[in-house]
Amino acid sequence: MSHVHDNSDMRRVLLALLLTGSFMVVELIGGILSGSLALLADAGHMLTDTMALALAAAAFHISKRPADIKRTYGYQRLQILAAFVNGLGLLLIVGWILFEAIDRLRHPAPVLGTTMLLIAAIGLLVNVISFAVLHGGDRENLNIRGAAMHVAGDLLGSLAAVVAAIVIIYSGWTPIDPILSVFVALLILRSAWSLVKHSAHVLLEGAPESLNISAMQEKLIAAVPSVTSIHHVHVWGLTPQDLMLTMHVRLTATPGNPTECIRRIKAVLQAEYSIGHSTIEIETDDCADH
Repeated sequence: MSHVHDNSDMRRVLLALLLTGSFMVVELIGGILSGSLALLADAGHMLTDTMALALAAAAFHISKRPADIKRTYGYQRLQILAAFVNGLGLLLIVGWILFEAIDRLRHPAPVLGTTMLLIAAIGLLVNVISFAVLHGGDRENLNIRGAAMHVAGDLLGSLAAVVAAIVIIYSGWTPIDPILSVFVALLILRSAWSLVKHSAHVLLEGAPESLNISAMQEKLIAAVPSVTSIHHVHVWGLTPQDLMLTMHVRLTATPGNPTECIRRIKAVLQAEYSIGHSTIEIETDDCADH
């Protein structure tokens, strides 16, 4: 990813952090005054979001540090670590909302619908703005995706609180408050699991999910005539955008200039698969690792 994208994404995260952190205090007070679980759940979610956005911003800042003797690949992987932590945070929020909702259904409490509606409507507007800011960033960046998912969960929470408040005002049926909270929690659960799964895949050095390694090997053999076979292929990413590869390439007995073969292979890897860093071991006999 370019530094231009990094700087733009970081500014977006900081703006969303300012909006979310400021309104979290308002929503917490409104939830306490109105007695609404939906508002309190969303305030708790926004508290975690504030920390998550701060973590995302810190990850963007630190990831720009150059590689050093201890971190020879640099610090870009911190963005993935932040996304993973954010996903785990979302799962904890889901558990808390479900626990509180079940307790509220068993022990109903009065809710001030008008106060709840006012706070929820303002929260909905703030979350729409924050989500629009983050959604305009790099959608392939897991750090941005993690931050956007947190804000999307807040947006759904505010929308549910608005609906619940309207129902309470016009019908007085307070169970709608915890019921909609459960619905929002389940929606958050889906996004949280997706984020944890994808970030864990990167942290475990998994190959890009869209990459067909067998097809890539066939294309390289066809593109570089001196290549007779390819094996020991490993592909992973510091981030989903920064892919790396190592592999063994067997050449014909008289390959000509082996360095030129490597250049041609690297050119194909860059142009066709966006793999910018590759380490290629050349063989003209049996594999040394055998």
